[in-house]
Amino acid sequence: MKKTKTTVMILLAALLAAAVLVITKCGRTEKDDSIKQVRNTKGGSTKEVDPGHKIVKLEKGLSAVRYDGDYGFEDYLRQGGASSDSEVIKFITGHLGIGPTGLGFRKNVYGCSTISVKSPKNEALFGRNFDWESCEAMITVSKPDTGYASVSTVNMDFINAGSGFSVSRLPSRIQAMAALYAPLDGMNEKGLCVSVNMIQDSDSIEQNTEKPDITTTTAVRLLLNKAADVKEALELLDQYDLHASKGMMIHFAIADSSGRSVAAEYVNAQMTVTDTPVVTNFYLAEGEKKGIGTEQSHTRYDILTKQLSKTPAMDMEHVRDALESVSKKNFGEFESTEWSIVFNQKSKEVRYYHREDYDNSYRIYVK
Repeated sequence: MKKTKTTVMILLAALLAAAVLVITKCGRTEKDDSIKQVRNTKGGSTKEVDPGHKIVKLEKGLSAVRYDGDYGFEDYLRQGGASSDSEVIKFITGHLGIGPTGLGFRKNVYGCSTISVKSPKNEALFGRNFDWESCEAMITVSKPDTGYASVSTVNMDFINAGSGFSVSRLPSRIQAMAALYAPLDGMNEKGLCVSVNMIQDSDSIEQNTEKPDITTTTAVRLLLNKAADVKEALELLDQYDLHASKGMMIHFAIADSSGRSVAAEYVNAQMTVTDTPVVTNFYLAEGEKKGIGTEQSHTRYDILTKQLSKTPAMDMEHVRDALESVSKKNFGEFESTEWSIVFNQKSKEVRYYHREDYDNSYRIYVK
């Protein structure tokens, strides 16, 4: 089961492509009364979103959905996780009672920035930019039978069934289930926040012990479902062998409602932890790897660190402005920052800003 590079996104592609063989009535993305404007800000708008089980199209490239109940993740963990594509595919397609099929995965390079700060009211806040080319993003609100409620975000373009199949043709519940296995960031009801940030490095993460196995995005799901704070999150990660999806080197930015924020990194297959309020796309751990990453990620790190030095207490609007200051429009290498998020880890409010429109936001609460 070891030594095989894994990507849960490949598994999800198989799930979706196989599901179309047995599902004849496809769900639609539709607008409903789950969106309402609650107030104006800076001449823009804030819309409160409480998605139902049908996918709600918020705007081009951004949708939201809610999934309540069991989606097989506890069974996935009990059977030891997975360290190869075929094993993960076998588990998920077996969970649906269908067989595996052809699949594919689109690999690319992306950048991210995160910041952790206290507000003037002593609330812990966490901000996150996801830098990518134009993609289909889905916000997924989850209330599992076992585990914490959470909100998370997935790049649905990471899920590719090959041969031109469109994921959006599948019923909402199947799309939501897929998204739950591929989160790139999120916050749970305890205020724990997690973000996947890439590091441009030729090394990958392939831990190989007797521990059960986990992949990049299923590790995020594990933490959102089961960790209440940074300490519990790190203990959970240490119980599994991590296998980086598609061989892409990453580190995790993790923060909790107390204000503690860390970078969990993997150097020579060993997890290292660095307390830090800012994480971008280079190694922070002391040692041979420190500083390896893109030059631009060092620039973004310096910008955010200086802002924290000048404004050690930020409200949610200040965090938004900090994220805007390191968004892609300031560097011009990608089309845009696809999404920016400000999490309030006390009130459990989440504000989404899509494609660098920082005047208009979508507000969701983790209930």
